[in-house]
Amino acid sequence: MTKKSFQDHYPDHTAHCYGCGRLNYAGHQLKSYWDGDESVARFTPDPEHIAIPGYIYGGLLASIIDCHGTGTAAAAAYRTEGREMDTEPSHRFLTGSLHVDYLKPTPLGIELEIRGRVKEVKGRKVVIEEWIIANGEITVRGEVVAVEVPEKLVLDLLEKA
Repeated sequence: MTKKSFQDHYPDHTAHCYGCGRLNYAGHQLKSYWDGDESVARFTPDPEHIAIPGYIYGGLLASIIDCHGTGTAAAAAYRTEGREMDTEPSHRFLTGSLHVDYLKPTPLGIELEIRGRVKEVKGRKVVIEEWIIANGEITVRGEVVAVEVPEKLVLDLLEKA
């Protein structure tokens, strides 16, 4: 995809997440985009993301659900306001709650498709339902309750660091 992902719009001071931060070069670099009313990301796990031979460990799958959810929450906040993600003030969300159901083992060595749908936007809270598809089958379902971090708090934390 040539357009910028949700995560590519994060301000530099909030773009360090291991799962999706564009400034964390050791991380997963997850990239999420709109596909109509759903969000979509694609990710191919590395061989070291193994649980048992041939399958991905659950922590990685939860991480992907988490980061795709918070990215989708940010994009949903902009969409609700009717503005583009490159406008100010910026929106950045963190996980308030993460629920993951592992429906079947997820195979290693293939590209995964992560999809999300906004269930609720209410004030600083956005709820995203998600699923991971491997070889055309849903292997994981999840829900993220994402909470917007006030920009002032982020800047205050940066000053103390």
